Amino acid sequence: MSTPLSGVQVELRSGRYRASIAGVGATVRVLQYDGVDVIVPFAAGEVRPAMRGALLAPWPNRIADGEYAFEGDVHRLVQNEPETRTAAHGLVAWTDFAVVDSAVDRAVLSAVVAPQPGYPWRVRIDVEFRLGPDGLAQEVSATNESGTAAPVGLGGHPYLTAGTAGARSIDALTFELDAARVLLVTEDRMLPDRLVALGDDAGGRDFRRPRRIGGAVVNNAFTGLALRDGRARARLTDDDGRGAEVEWDARCPWVQVYTADHGVGADHRAGLAVEPTTCPPDAFRSGQDLFVVPPSGSVGAGWMIRSIGR
Repeated sequence: MSTPLSGVQVELRSGRYRASIAGVGATVRVLQYDGVDVIVPFAAGEVRPAMRGALLAPWPNRIADGEYAFEGDVHRLVQNEPETRTAAHGLVAWTDFAVVDSAVDRAVLSAVVAPQPGYPWRVRIDVEFRLGPDGLAQEVSATNESGTAAPVGLGGHPYLTAGTAGARSIDALTFELDAARVLLVTEDRMLPDRLVALGDDAGGRDFRRPRRIGGAVVNNAFTGLALRDGRARARLTDDDGRGAEVEWDARCPWVQVYTADHGVGADHRAGLAVEPTTCPPDAFRSGQDLFVVPPSGSVGAGWMIRSIGR
């Protein structure tokens, strides 16, 4: 029997939750509560649409020109997003992860970033998924198996839904994210321009109070996140208060929000990407909030996705 295009499948169940993890990119392919989608799903036999549910490592978002300096050396990565002339979303999104442990409600997947042009370090990425009554918890660790320090950033890329489907389905939904600042980006390359306070020059990106998304176009990183019990939260809900929530701790001081305006056909604005990240875009060049992992050292991050209002 051949392996599906999205890789080996791991099915998890716990109470009213069901999840499916795909091996390619350690991707959260399906998450449902009582049969209702919490994230925008895709078929096991389908090549994953864009970054839907993928893991971002050893960097999230974009690196300008795919070029950066680290500890005195200049490194040049492949520009895998030619329209912005950037290296986008790391090196593992299309890597086949191996399942190293699994149970009915838990799975651990692992892969190695091999030394290569532009990133000459060996870094092991381990991802643990736990499905429970509170939702799907994802814990990611990166271990430097090289002889020198390595730059690392981590992130996730779930597309939230309120169980709706079809083009422009997020327009009627309400979003809430309590963040103090937003990183504005250049229109042509989506690279950092300036960090502004919400309410000053945010261009309709202020969601500190829950409000309908409407026609808002967002593809920005937010920071200055308000923490409750040590955790930040983002919520997407319909008019009845039903929908999805992502929750994460202080290891991810940034979150990228994307209204999926580049999606084609039914994928256009069909879900809202809420991406907790350990660093902002272009962190390999700026060094901001970038992990510098010593030989044999490890860093990690984690987040939880759950259904709310049902």
